[in-house]
Amino acid sequence: MNVDLGIWSKLTKMVAWLLLLAGLLLVAVWYLPLIQQNERMQRENLRLERELQKEKEKSRQLQADIDALRNDPQTVERLTREKLGYARPGETVVRFEPPATNAPMR
Repeated sequence: MNVDLGIWSKLTKMVAWLLLLAGLLLVAVWYLPLIQQNERMQRENLRLERELQKEKEKSRQLQADIDALRNDPQTVERLTREKLGYARPGETVVRFEPPATNAPMR
């Protein structure tokens, strides 16, 4: 037996769909802060990964410098001459002053 309830059956279906939609929206609103936090953490993770790669590159460069100083006497001599102004006996060291500028001192 099929009884036509008229508008009430349509309203019941509409209310059921609206309740389902409200439930989905409630779940979405509930998880939205977690999703945003996850995105923030992923961005922070990517930033830290880039920083880590930069620091690893710096570390490799510094290690290469250390190895050169330990194993290469020419490197030690060059740095001694450049940084400390040393010279071999009989050599003359010439030091140049940086050019004067008209820019105001800060």
